[in-house]
Amino acid sequence: MPTKFTILLLLSLSFNTINAQTFTFPDETEPHEGTWLAWPHQYEYGNAFRNENDATWVAMTNALQANEKVHIIAYNTTERTRITTLLTNANVPLTNVNFVIKTTNDVWMRDIAGIFVRNASGQLVLQDWGFNGWGGDYAFDKDNTTPTIMGTASGLTPLNLNSIMVVEGGSWELDGHGTFLATKSSILCQNNPTTPTGIKALRNVGMTESQANAIFSQYIGAQKFIWLDGWYSQDDITDAHIDGFAKFAPGNKLVTMNQADLLYWGVPQSDIDKLYAASNINNVVYEKVYIPLTVNNVKKTNGQDLGYKGSYANYYVANNRVLVPNYNDPNDAVANSIIAGIYPGRTVVGIDCRNLYANGGMVHCVTQQQPQATLSTSEFNDNIDFELYPNPAKNLINIQFEANEYQNIKIEIYDFIGKKIASKNEHLVNTKNSTVKVDLDNIQNGIYICKIFADNKLKATKKIIVKN
Repeated sequence: MPTKFTILLLLSLSFNTINAQTFTFPDETEPHEGTWLAWPHQYEYGNAFRNENDATWVAMTNALQANEKVHIIAYNTTERTRITTLLTNANVPLTNVNFVIKTTNDVWMRDIAGIFVRNASGQLVLQDWGFNGWGGDYAFDKDNTTPTIMGTASGLTPLNLNSIMVVEGGSWELDGHGTFLATKSSILCQNNPTTPTGIKALRNVGMTESQANAIFSQYIGAQKFIWLDGWYSQDDITDAHIDGFAKFAPGNKLVTMNQADLLYWGVPQSDIDKLYAASNINNVVYEKVYIPLTVNNVKKTNGQDLGYKGSYANYYVANNRVLVPNYNDPNDAVANSIIAGIYPGRTVVGIDCRNLYANGGMVHCVTQQQPQATLSTSEFNDNIDFELYPNPAKNLINIQFEANEYQNIKIEIYDFIGKKIASKNEHLVNTKNSTVKVDLDNIQNGIYICKIFADNKLKATKKIIVKN
């Protein structure tokens, strides 16, 4: 018979108000309600583009649907019927598949979609940032209204940030604890005389780095900034999006490439030096995890040689899955194995991206996560019933429980890089109604893990949002 556990824990919180933020961007590893995909269609780039990419979207949908919803944007009802037939013929269950009818120009949901964040109360908010077709390189009139239809489908009114900043989701990385990583070339795109046109992919003209920092601090919760210079290339529409060659991972890890591969990718040596020296908000240098490029140049499924190698850094972390771009290359297995080691408990699924890669992107580029509407109540629950409120916390948190059996209770608080910041041992005299007080002095705004032990056994964990 399950042990009935009701806990009452008061956490007296003293805050540092200097870094108060309005919104917090949930880490990609946090539980998802679903993933958004925009299915390839023929109305912008033709039937060949659509047909050669169908299999990649079928594979992604199949990998995702077992553990979260898949919100598929179909261009029209005709396309929805066609996509449904493709999925049914591939034996992909449709229980967790949701269709939204919406005209689009492109498939790059990382860039054209709205961004889901949490407000100071922990509620989900959909942000609609400015988008201008990667600086005017491609048509974007239909893409620009994608956040609106996502809001209708999710029941959220998008927060209009179009006048605040033009930015694509693939251009920045956040480590889940406030450290921001991006290239200036893809966000603060000013006059660039190195390209044939003389001016290329303008975004946020006149905006300074400090102004950009203030915006990212308020709207996604960034507190420390690592800006690489980036680079401009006629062949790189995104102007060096960071998600092509670097990604934060749990355990204070930075997934990237070795120096030779980064140079091949186009990263300047000065940026490589900055990247390798990067540290978190506590000034702890990230542990680097190096994943290779492909051994060979990528060839499309029809045999066309693209003339360049493929990156595995553009992977996507889903519920119990990690979708990794694969290229029918010997290094597919190597990269998959390395990434599997970073995310224990999640199954790595290789997604054939050869045809998609010909258009400049990979798995992370075409996915956008929608976090759970509320924080996950527990990561571990040994048949214990307990409540934690309010969450997010402002001045105190209550964890309410009744301990009919246990007497020795231990509370531990961890930040998201695994550093223990507080602990308290308590011997309960009245096990039916007990209060354990844990003071946390000068804790910064952010997300923390509260672990509850009873008689030296971990019984439950809960996420706590600290917001002043």
